Amino acid sequence: MPLATIPIPPSADFWQQAVRLLLMAGQPLGDALQSQGGGALDFSSCQLLVPAFSHAQNFKNALTRELGRPYLAPRINTLSGWLAMLPPDEQAAPPESERLMQLYAQLREHGWLKKMFSARRNADLLPLAHTLLSLSDELTLALLPEIRANAGATDAADNRWRQALAQLLEPLAPSAHGMLSDEAQLVWQVWKGQLDASDRIAQRFSAMLALAGRASMPLVWIGPTAPEPLDAAFLNAYAERETVRVVTLDWSRPAIAQRHPLYMDAWPELAEDEEGIYPPSDAGDLPPPVLPTLCPAGDLEDAAVQSAQIVLRWLAQGKQEIAVVAQDRVTARRLRALLERAQVAVADETGWKLSTTRAAAVLAAWNDVVAARGETSALLDLLKSPFVFPDDEAKADRVMRIEARLRRYNIAGEWQAVQGALADTAAAVDEADLECVATLARQASQFTGRKTLAAWCRAERAMIDALGMAAALRQDVAGEQCLLLLDEIAAEQYGSALQDEFSFAEWRALLNLRLDATSYMPPIADRRVVMLPLNGARLRRFDAVLVIGADAAHLPSPPQETLFFSNAVRRELGLATRASRQRQQLRDLAELLCVNDEVVLCWQTQQDGEPNPVSPWIQRLALKLAQEGLPPLTEIQLPPPQKTLPVQASAMPAPAAPELLPPKLSSSSYGSFLACPYQFFASRMLRVAVMDELSDMPEKRDYGSWLHEILTRYHETVRDEQTSPPARPPLLEAISAEIFNRALNQHPAALAYYARWQKVIPAYLLWAGEREAQGWHFVMGEEALSHTLAWEDGAIELYGRLDRVDENGQGERALLDYKTRPLASLRQKVKDEDDHQLAFYGLLDDRRIDAAHYVALELGADKKTGDAAAPDFPQRQQMLKQQIAATMQAVAHGAALPANGIESVCQYCDMRGLCRKGAWL
Repeated sequence: MPLATIPIPPSADFWQQAVRLLLMAGQPLGDALQSQGGGALDFSSCQLLVPAFSHAQNFKNALTRELGRPYLAPRINTLSGWLAMLPPDEQAAPPESERLMQLYAQLREHGWLKKMFSARRNADLLPLAHTLLSLSDELTLALLPEIRANAGATDAADNRWRQALAQLLEPLAPSAHGMLSDEAQLVWQVWKGQLDASDRIAQRFSAMLALAGRASMPLVWIGPTAPEPLDAAFLNAYAERETVRVVTLDWSRPAIAQRHPLYMDAWPELAEDEEGIYPPSDAGDLPPPVLPTLCPAGDLEDAAVQSAQIVLRWLAQGKQEIAVVAQDRVTARRLRALLERAQVAVADETGWKLSTTRAAAVLAAWNDVVAARGETSALLDLLKSPFVFPDDEAKADRVMRIEARLRRYNIAGEWQAVQGALADTAAAVDEADLECVATLARQASQFTGRKTLAAWCRAERAMIDALGMAAALRQDVAGEQCLLLLDEIAAEQYGSALQDEFSFAEWRALLNLRLDATSYMPPIADRRVVMLPLNGARLRRFDAVLVIGADAAHLPSPPQETLFFSNAVRRELGLATRASRQRQQLRDLAELLCVNDEVVLCWQTQQDGEPNPVSPWIQRLALKLAQEGLPPLTEIQLPPPQKTLPVQASAMPAPAAPELLPPKLSSSSYGSFLACPYQFFASRMLRVAVMDELSDMPEKRDYGSWLHEILTRYHETVRDEQTSPPARPPLLEAISAEIFNRALNQHPAALAYYARWQKVIPAYLLWAGEREAQGWHFVMGEEALSHTLAWEDGAIELYGRLDRVDENGQGERALLDYKTRPLASLRQKVKDEDDHQLAFYGLLDDRRIDAAHYVALELGADKKTGDAAAPDFPQRQQMLKQQIAATMQAVAHGAALPANGIESVCQYCDMRGLCRKGAWL
């Protein structure tokens, strides 16, 4: 039976022309029309195959316009849809996970592969296995019809492979042949190993040939491109029994030159026969071509804003079918966000990678936490996900407390250290916070060792249930898809021949690959604005089209070379080359311009501080316009929407908030009040806090905390066990070693602080011995105390932690406060009348404190330590008590809290962004 091609030049009336040609005598629809005479029009005896189901409606609409009366439509389907109607094959193709991991399990057994591809660990070979399977599928698509035509013999394919390899090796030095031969042999052997009866492409091709063998009605194949080898073999087999018509776009030079001479001159590679020479066509009767409009934008944000305004303007004009071609995916995502903010839904046909969704991000965050053994940043990212513990009503406060504690203790990670910081008895412990992290640690302990893929899926699902994520994921479209993916991988293993076990790193790499390879398409309710790839606009017409990313970096799309497959090799094997891909993309662009009346091309003119030119294809079109003396391409620049902001003069803030007076006051809080009342208002009354920064290096405050713990344990041991003077140096050395070894496990850089403290130990013991000889003995250390300070109509609780209290034989008490500073600076500190720290701590003890000292834990110039006594300590306590009562009473009565800190205070103030000092009139 005859197989013929009906070429139609790209135009807005492609579908109407296709219908008219198919209704002519000798064509499938025309023969059906003539056989029925004037009766009812019944075309159901014809089979029509279209690229996508959306094209079926285009054909029906054109047929309705052409006939003008009721009819029974042809049987319209896609090839995949038609194949899905067949009964399943007895031997099912192996699932993708099994296929991938079987090949990977073979690859990881060969150490030379890791060396060749610079893989540091086995899991790094998984992307290689994925690439090899992709290449294998490409080879199958290109060579399978030829192999089947030769009764399954691969000799012809082997000959083509050797010819292709010769194209690659001939210009290279002999020393390079060995490596490339190894790679060639690897790809070829993988392909031949995959090509069996269970190969999914082979099974699909067998089903296609089975359909062709049962052909019983004429077939019309409609597609924007020439059929691929498998499709062409199917159509040829079908044509042996029935009539076949292939309707496709006509990219011959005469057709394009006649209909679109300007595009043909600007882009001669559009035509199939590039080397042909044709006389110029008479285009006098043709309407002038519809040229694109350019929209250059300064940067990403400007491109997104300009694009959003263009789409909103089209909608205001009543356009109902608007296409956004997303060449630049980053700018397209920003555009979508802006349109959704303007309450304009975007029907996304491009499909985002499932790995880019929030639901997949929480799975990736969990795997990051496991891999990093509870690393703090990864842990906090996981806890902040809305899918984790979604039913915990106190989750926001809980996560904030956990983060504050980990940052305060500068915990870099590791489960034991994280739980230890949360369980520190020196601070108030929230059992629920500790249990939250303990749950994560328990689940992480299950992600160890080697497991089958099904076992890893069960571990992931157990984690999802334990963290309360299941219900939240099911309520999210992408989340439901993630759960189905896990279930699919697990289900694929039942009855599978793949029973290999894999490490967590290998499981994580597989899951990332599957998430990355799976498309997520959000629900589509409103189709007025459709986002699609450039090839998604084939054989479709829109009221207006916006192309985002019409720059040289995105149009044409950057090539993606795989392994050593150069264009010469791909051409010999019949695979798509860079040139063929770019020519097809140029045809897609040309078709877009030929079909649609209004097309705007937008791009960023600056990227990373460098000029970013428009696509070379557009530059060539602009050059051709200039050569022909035609007007240049139109440019548009929509001004940003105007916003009117009220003008308000700024002045120094001086709020009053008596109702926000805190019930408790620490020494540092009162110091903040004295430094700047507004700082006190923002940080202590509004409780605006800046999180501590996590650092890989220990800070000086960590050093101070270690020394406080060391000295408290040392003096308590000496007091309780009556340790003799000769035994005290070894005791202090042992306690110091224990605490610093613990710190070194978390922060190896703490070694410098350890060495620093070891130099101080002898001088400190000498000073402690001298103080004991003066009659003072240790009473308590690191004691949390509080005292209520009352006035006529109010009160406030003073609180703090005393480093150390000593007592002598007369019952006098002295307060000691450790400082990692030399003695000389401490002596200056106690002379400062604004220094209130010792006096404040003295007010906390119900018993009288007669003296107070700063103790230097740093060697001075004389290699000694010592203490600096506060002068007139009882008087200073009394004055501070009266001062605190007076100031806090004034705040309680509504006194203003101005931002009157001096520059030395403001320079490092975290609240400067609130008071905006420097912007006042």
